Amino acid sequence: MLISSIYVFLNLLNGGYNAIQSIVLEAPWFKSCQRLCAYISCSALREVDTTKVVSEILQNPAKDGHTQRGKKLYVPRVEDRDSHMRMLNIATIDDLIANSMNILEPTPVDGDGNERENVMQANDPVDLLLLPGLAFDRSGRRLGRGGGYYDTFLKNYQDLAKERNWKQPLLVSLSYSLQILDEGVIPLTPNDILIDAIVSPAGVIPISPAASERMKCGVEH
Repeated sequence: MLISSIYVFLNLLNGGYNAIQSIVLEAPWFKSCQRLCAYISCSALREVDTTKVVSEILQNPAKDGHTQRGKKLYVPRVEDRDSHMRMLNIATIDDLIANSMNILEPTPVDGDGNERENVMQANDPVDLLLLPGLAFDRSGRRLGRGGGYYDTFLKNYQDLAKERNWKQPLLVSLSYSLQILDEGVIPLTPNDILIDAIVSPAGVIPISPAASERMKCGVEH
């Protein structure tokens, strides 16, 4: 019932995503990040658009592994129906192809036949993950689409960061205002990973102490 109601709301939406992307692009925490994972938005799923954000990153990529002037981007590729998803590095929008669900994903190998770098095998940590979802709340709960792909990936990456003594990345969800629900409405399971912050058309909503510390500008009041 909750999911079907959210889909009804999403079908009524017509805008707001440009404001969300502009907030992200102008945010100090985004500008300062060097490596990040981000979803490729699908209009059929009524996800907040990330086209502008992704295009901006790809137009100013990291050069030869150096990220002072650009960012290194990893995007999701679903591998099976068992919640297995990889985040692979891309350099251009042409690195993406439509899968069977008509969702753009990276090809497993680049134009030279080399396997794309998997973020789980990268030598350096990511600073930020931009996440989709159906609904969110101000306690950090995120309602996905039931596949468990993001929660499984996030758990594995958080474990990797702990193992390598890396700083945990910020988990930031992009959301229309109507998708932000009252606390307690979204069910929480043991496998759910809480997000650090939400970006809506009204601004940034920091949730975790880490987000409050790193997102001192552009906060929604």
